Amino acid sequence: MSGKVIIFSAPSGAGKSTVVNHLLGLHPEFEFSISATSRVPRGQECDGVEYYFLSAERFRELIEEDAFVEYEEVYHDRFYGTLKSEVERIWAKGHVIIFDVDVKGGVSLKKYFGDAALSVLITPPSMEVLEQRLRGRGTDAEEAIRERLAKAGWELDFAAGKFDRELVNDKLEDTFAEAEALVNDFLCG
Repeated sequence: MSGKVIIFSAPSGAGKSTVVNHLLGLHPEFEFSISATSRVPRGQECDGVEYYFLSAERFRELIEEDAFVEYEEVYHDRFYGTLKSEVERIWAKGHVIIFDVDVKGGVSLKKYFGDAALSVLITPPSMEVLEQRLRGRGTDAEEAIRERLAKAGWELDFAAGKFDRELVNDKLEDTFAEAEALVNDFLCG
C-alpha cells in the first residue's frame, strides 16, 4: 500500500478536516501529511502537528531550494505547501499519505502523483451553509470570512472536472460513509 496518496480538498469550512480525521481514526495505515504554512497558528495549533509554521521569508527560501511537491501563495505572504521531506518521511514508514489541502493544492497534488492518488473534492451544500460553518468556527475575523467566501466561489469553479470524485457534505454521516467507500475502493483497486 505504500506509495499511495489520498487527497481531500475543499473550500475552507466545507468539512475536509472532519472527514480526514474520521478516516485517520479508521485506518492505522494512513498518515496525515502535515502541510507547511507561513500563517500564524490559530488557537491551540502546534508546529509539527497541524502545520509546519514557517516565516514567509523561510518559505520563499525553501521554494528556491525546490523543497516542495506543491505550494501556493494563497493570500499575500500567506503560503501553504507540501514538503518533499514530508512525503518521504511517511512513505518510509510504509504508510498511505492522506492530504487535507485547498483546491489548488489538491489539483497540483493529483497532477504530481497521477494514478497513485485518489483526489476527492468536498463541497458544501450551498454558499449560505458554508458561511454559517465559517462563522460557527469562531476562529476568523469578519474580513477573513469575507475573503474565504469569495475564494470558495472561485475554487468551486476552478475545481470543475479536476478531481476523481466529488462529495457534497450535507449530512456528515452520509459524507463519512461515501468517503469510506471511495477510499476502500481505491485501496483495493
